[in-house]
Amino acid sequence: MSGIAPFDTALRPMLEAGRAPLIGGGGRLTIGLSADQQRRLIDAAHSMAPVAGLTHNFYRYPARFSPQVARAAIETLSEPGDIVADSFVGGGTSLVEALASGRHAIGSDISTLAVFVARVKTTLLDADRLQIVERWAERTATAINMRDEAPPFEDWAEAGYLRHLDHRDRWRIRKALAQAVGWVPSGDQALEDLARCIVLRTAQWALDGRRTIPSLAEFKANLVSSAKAATAGLTSLAAAAGDDPANILILNRSAVGLETDPCLSGCLAERKPRLILTSPPYPGVHVLYHRWQVDGRKETRAPFWIANTLDGAGGSYYTMGDRKRPDLPVYFETLAAAQKSLAAISDPDTTIVQIVAFSKPDSQLKRYNEAAAAAGLEELRLDLLRDEGDGRLWREVPNRKWYNGTRPATPASNEVVLFYRLAR
Repeated sequence: MSGIAPFDTALRPMLEAGRAPLIGGGGRLTIGLSADQQRRLIDAAHSMAPVAGLTHNFYRYPARFSPQVARAAIETLSEPGDIVADSFVGGGTSLVEALASGRHAIGSDISTLAVFVARVKTTLLDADRLQIVERWAERTATAINMRDEAPPFEDWAEAGYLRHLDHRDRWRIRKALAQAVGWVPSGDQALEDLARCIVLRTAQWALDGRRTIPSLAEFKANLVSSAKAATAGLTSLAAAAGDDPANILILNRSAVGLETDPCLSGCLAERKPRLILTSPPYPGVHVLYHRWQVDGRKETRAPFWIANTLDGAGGSYYTMGDRKRPDLPVYFETLAAAQKSLAAISDPDTTIVQIVAFSKPDSQLKRYNEAAAAAGLEELRLDLLRDEGDGRLWREVPNRKWYNGTRPATPASNEVVLFYRLAR
């Protein structure tokens, strides 16, 4: 999707034909979801499979959600050619699965790093250009040498983006990164972005939460293997997307006021998203969306430098408020405004699926639903879960680690999949 061009008008007959809407029926999803479809959603939520396939492992974005859940929701609650939207795009899982499933997608995120990662993961390249990137990685790995000079990146260093990377245990990796970033291909933005993302993936592997820093030889080998994995992932995604791939639009902006964005006027003028699939920040949960942690809990903004994007602000900028306030007033005020914007880009046939975890589920889930209700959304439930627990679809997140895995599981290790639609 480029600019604000409307979607393919050839889809109009299918849109005019319509489909049966989802009916709440006393807080239950009924019409439009068979028992088999509900079981697919439930099975996907309960899957313990690791994040894998397509381009999902380009970057380990914090709190990214399950591709299995995203795929099940997209294929159950929309049809090929429909629009899928994600207002907290994060690592781009929903956009990748939408593209692979033949759905157009609109994503937005306040983080420039999230937008960068999501864009790279959904930009399809032909085989010749992918080979160029693989050869670049191989040449770069061979050329990295501690005896050679590296670009100083003085402006980035003065702005604090390279903080904590000059330690005696990390200076070699920092110099290798500077050489690799300085040598990314230029003149073709898509190739440059993919190369940067490969360096980003390798740097995260080498630095983020590591107790032992890898050797230079290991770093070089990982750079090459990351390039091969990236090109293989994009090849798989292109095959799934087909000869006439769907359109993807990604905006760097807040979810609040999304309905007023001029870039969406063409996309949403004739029809609204059939599915909004998103995962807002978790209330009261400490997640470092904008930093890596090195040498214990020392934070670095290096991922923004590698991606050639600017960090917006401190942690509260990305989590919708300071978690140190026990009542989280800013979070829930921002959430209410974001829910209103999601309602504004919806119509009665739109299903809104939100995947979220809580630091204090007993009190925060109630407030979360109050914010949705204030925006004109009503919660839906799955019939098959009516006799289980609170009737909602909960999932345990496999291998979720907070604070570099040094602390035990918390309530945030369990997510709930919430279903909404416009109240009738």
